[in-house]
Amino acid sequence: MSEPRGSALDPTGTPSETAGLLTGGVAEVGDFARLDVGRRRRTGVPEVVYADGKTPQQTLQLLAELRLRAPESPALATRCPEEVLRDAPGTFADEPVRVDTRARTVTVGPLPAPRGTVAVLTAGTSDLPVAREAVATLDALGTGSRLYADVGVAGLSRLLSVLAEVRAADCAIVVAGMDGALPSVVTGLLTAPVVGVPASVGYGFADGGRAAAGAMLASCAPGLTVVNIDNGFGAAVHAAKIVGVRAGD
Repeated sequence: MSEPRGSALDPTGTPSETAGLLTGGVAEVGDFARLDVGRRRRTGVPEVVYADGKTPQQTLQLLAELRLRAPESPALATRCPEEVLRDAPGTFADEPVRVDTRARTVTVGPLPAPRGTVAVLTAGTSDLPVAREAVATLDALGTGSRLYADVGVAGLSRLLSVLAEVRAADCAIVVAGMDGALPSVVTGLLTAPVVGVPASVGYGFADGGRAAAGAMLASCAPGLTVVNIDNGFGAAVHAAKIVGVRAGD
């Protein structure tokens, strides 16, 4: 699909076209939201609904508005409560709907054809909700992924058994709680970029993911990028942009 001149995916526009990226493209939804429907044209990534703190009806209404205003992209909502996960398929009965109860995500609309591959690794099974949020986001952005669960450093042979496959990926997302050691290990083994995601998993001094975040930020493995605690969505967006650049966008 060709992109409009001056967009994030085709940055060769005139100054007036470039300035136009910063104006317009806003859809008012009731008295509670102003959807940035021009975000995909401006940044290459469409607006996504963060459902936490919104009512179920607001989330479903925003998903519907995104599908109306930006039909070229599926509409994604993250951190969805149980009511949204339950009601979305019936609300959008005429469209494909993907609900991931572990990730707490809802995706409405056809998924784009995947390109590239992002390896998504978790240190433990308890990290899977964050990893699955990343996978759902990659799917919505048209980026291929493969999930490798429970390959943490307490049993390093688990990582080594899949290392050849992981090394073939264009980028890796590594989710880890507790001591947060796995992203540093993976970064030291790959040529591809690695995005570390601290997870709010672990006892006591794990401190809701702060220990893992500190370990990743203090990593001696050069090139490790770190996002916020439990932010599988943000990690996926960063990885998708890396894949896009490698594909020549």
